[in-house]
Amino acid sequence: MEKVIYLLWREPGLDEHAWAAHLRQSLPALRGLAGVRSLQFNVQDEAVAPAAGIRRASSASPPDALVQVWLDSAIDAFRAPVDDALRQQADRIAAYLVTESQPLVNTRFASASGQRTTGFAQLALLKRPARLTPAQWLDLWHNRHTPVAIETQATFEYVQNVVVRALTVDAPDYDAFVEECFPAAAMSDPQVFFDAVGDADKFQRNLARMMDSVARFIDMDALDVLATSQYRIS
Repeated sequence: MEKVIYLLWREPGLDEHAWAAHLRQSLPALRGLAGVRSLQFNVQDEAVAPAAGIRRASSASPPDALVQVWLDSAIDAFRAPVDDALRQQADRIAAYLVTESQPLVNTRFASASGQRTTGFAQLALLKRPARLTPAQWLDLWHNRHTPVAIETQATFEYVQNVVVRALTVDAPDYDAFVEECFPAAAMSDPQVFFDAVGDADKFQRNLARMMDSVARFIDMDALDVLATSQYRIS
């Protein structure tokens, strides 16, 4: 089984929330396509409007939604029905074969198939800094940063997707996609986000520790961040 991540862009001028509502209705049908084992999609809908301040756009045109598909095979001919279905829903798509690691599995807030996961899912679209080799980058991120992220934030899910290769022509040059799920209050309260409610000193410590760790393997001027609602179709 292989995992493919799709980035989706909406048509220019199309309302973001209206498109997200359309995707919520149309994307579950992907689960019925041959070879699709599981499905998840992340959209920027009205439920995450309070998280507008968390979004970050360093690239000229960051995506508007993300679809994660687990397939029997990501070979072009076997993947084509999914590609075709998604092209009908978006102005543009890009697909990537990824490896998935789940350092923090969501055992606290599991949702029924097709239902919105509580809170919100922060998606970080990463590019490896040129100053680091792939091995150095992964060591800093996976082996050194992972415990810092878990210890300093109020996450209840943490998923790391490393890009193996792009599967579509002209896919943006991303090297990884990170998904972290937070309580809803973290959309607007930094102390909730950094697991330091009512404790200003702990908030400053966690913030400083997290930012110092991130700076080792991420160039912030090359980082795109989306605040999304997560929907899983099992």
